[in-house]
Amino acid sequence: MSTSPAAAMSLVANQLALSRAKSLLALGLGVLLALLAGYALTAGRYDLSLSQVAGHLFGQSAAGPAGVVVLGIRLPRILAAVSGGFALAVSGALTQSLLGNPLASPFTLGISHAAAFGAACGIVLFGAGGFTANAVAGSAAEIVRIGAAATVSACAFAGALGATALIAALATLRRLSPQAMILCGVALSSLFTAGTILIQFFADDLQLAAIVFWTFGDVSRAGWEQIAAMAGAGVAAGGFGLMARHDLNALLAGEDVARSVGVRALSLRLAGLGLAALATGVVVAACGVIAFLGLLAPHIARRLVGADHGPLVLHSGLWGALLLLGADTAGRQLAGTGALPVGVLTSFLGAPLFLLLLLRGGRT
Repeated sequence: MSTSPAAAMSLVANQLALSRAKSLLALGLGVLLALLAGYALTAGRYDLSLSQVAGHLFGQSAAGPAGVVVLGIRLPRILAAVSGGFALAVSGALTQSLLGNPLASPFTLGISHAAAFGAACGIVLFGAGGFTANAVAGSAAEIVRIGAAATVSACAFAGALGATALIAALATLRRLSPQAMILCGVALSSLFTAGTILIQFFADDLQLAAIVFWTFGDVSRAGWEQIAAMAGAGVAAGGFGLMARHDLNALLAGEDVARSVGVRALSLRLAGLGLAALATGVVVAACGVIAFLGLLAPHIARRLVGADHGPLVLHSGLWGALLLLGADTAGRQLAGTGALPVGVLTSFLGAPLFLLLLLRGGRT
């Protein structure tokens, strides 16, 4: 049955209106993220006004306690939360689409734990853990820092890539159900957690402190190089999702349908999961294991903008950045000392959603 010109024009007008609404929503998320970042710069035990923050950001030097707080502590912490949240959320969206599993995320599939195991190996085998002076409290107060960030990131990426390859092979060869795939993730999480404990058993006191401190899941320890690495990995994964959005949309209808329209499913899956593993490994190496964010953000975005990967990838990344920055800011305010790991709050947010999805049988 043919469609009348008036009906076709109405359909096009509706599509354009829907596209504009999604663009406005993305713009609103960006504005909300900027406002939250501005609040995070001013709030804390060392209260600052917006004019003081603006002065240090755009004019004055970093000298003095206020400059150290703004440029040395809060700004890198905020940028780490934004870049890390964006990268984890995009990684989760790609993993869910490429595996056809709404329960999939770097955390639920054991990829984060594999990256943690790889990073622990890097800390122990290559001596990447150490103590440095606290920039605010002075040299008398020392904190644990991870040195050789590139080495730890490479080891974390290797662990994440290995777990991703195993999950992808099982999903492709055995055609596992979403629930069975999650059970594989549980098994992998237990395996790599046991491996990390074994590494801790043979580590000395300094290395053990570095591993335990790092596994908390905290954005405050990321340095500028690690922030740049997280941003780069997130942009690479997000760029892939946007460029391959038509192929990813076709894959939603099934692998056979995707192949019938010319999609090279295996190449698409290998490239996408490789970038998702890279983003996860870099974030885990910089911030530790941050639970459920890669599951939570894509589901919120999908509820708001649908399954089209054009807006879905961008909105997932924005929601991931917003959620991680919001959780870190709330943790700083709740704990008072700024020492509450953000991974604790993301677990409280994500675990109920994960249980809800399981009870609903894995449906989106």
